[in-house]
Amino acid sequence: MNYREFLYEHKLGEEFVEEGSVMALFFSEMEKGLCGEDSSLRMIPTYAKSPDKLIKNEDVIVMDAGGTNFRTCLLHFDDNGKPVITDFKKVAMPGVKKEVSAKEFYSIFADNIERFMGRSNRLGFCFSYAAEITKDHDGIPLMFSKEIKAPETIGRPLGKEILAVLASRGYDVSKMKVSVVNDTVATLLAAKSECCIDASGYVGFILGTGTNTAYIENNSNIKKLNLKEGSQIINTESGCLHLELTDLDKLFMETTADPNSYHMEKKISGAYIGAFSFFVLKKAVKEGVFSPLFATSFEKIKELSTTDVGAFISSPCDKNTTLGSVNMTEEDNRALYMILKTIIIRASKLTAINLTCALLKGVKNSSPLHPVVINADGTTFYKLPYLESYTRYYLDKFLEKEKHAFYKIINIDSSPIIGAAISALSI
Repeated sequence: MNYREFLYEHKLGEEFVEEGSVMALFFSEMEKGLCGEDSSLRMIPTYAKSPDKLIKNEDVIVMDAGGTNFRTCLLHFDDNGKPVITDFKKVAMPGVKKEVSAKEFYSIFADNIERFMGRSNRLGFCFSYAAEITKDHDGIPLMFSKEIKAPETIGRPLGKEILAVLASRGYDVSKMKVSVVNDTVATLLAAKSECCIDASGYVGFILGTGTNTAYIENNSNIKKLNLKEGSQIINTESGCLHLELTDLDKLFMETTADPNSYHMEKKISGAYIGAFSFFVLKKAVKEGVFSPLFATSFEKIKELSTTDVGAFISSPCDKNTTLGSVNMTEEDNRALYMILKTIIIRASKLTAINLTCALLKGVKNSSPLHPVVINADGTTFYKLPYLESYTRYYLDKFLEKEKHAFYKIINIDSSPIIGAAISALSI
């Protein structure tokens, strides 16, 4: 079997992602989520909207819990409205390598902001996981993605728990104001504050270790809240979208934590593309796509990261990369390259579908003069070869060519941190 036959038999090519049906599913799940009906998209109201004016020269304690790292710093906006970050620190996200108790989880968070006590009474917490946002701007974790293991924290308010730990250490937290936001919400807020474009709307998008999307929805459309006026940012939890799966997708999902959830995330994000590629390659070896030379040498590899995949795609003849070190024929090299490229392009098409649906749901009219601004953040989106370029290709097709809708992708450094600070200053 050659690689073309293998890709076709297992329906791995982008041609097997039928955009019309996936978009119809996406819109349907969005509507159901907004109505409070059973849906794979949680469509979480955040009660957040961009403030009319930034508060300047006031320090905010910022926490950023990502898929891999946990970051803390102080941030203020200067006289020109530019963010100034000081006392920055980065540590490993708790629960990545091993399961942690609730006590350990909150204690690690408290440990890393203890140095700021007395320097600010505002805490902005960017939490990159599904969480119910309460009217007082606290966040209650609903479930973890990206293989984070902290089950005891589910259902417990993050802000209150962290403040309780600090209070137990003798700190006065009675005046502390805490605002918990999702990373996509923070990214959207950063876009609105930093962007100089006269935009018709905004979308916050993350594609790094995990993935998610946020947009601005009219309150009248959020039926589960029964509000009539105004608007707010919706955290779609787009990584959860329940997709049709190929045979290899189904088998791969069984190897992950919670196989029945986060289908979209497991098809496009940095936490999974490497592992899925490894799974596919092992299957291709078994089905005779590669030579015996490759098969024997490949057995020595025990796992692949998304970084490993990107390194090979960038330099397929480099013997110093994980995949480049495998003994192979020229035909093996070509097959390996094309299988991995196909997986990435499929991820790009799904990414474009995700962004198209968020954009069209939030904004009905856009133009070249007033595009929808997508603030896209995440190393996977920008550093994995082909992913950004093919996403743009499909966005042009789905939006400009087919819907006469217009977009602009921007990237604002430290968006989650900036957005978290804005959210804390707005309460």
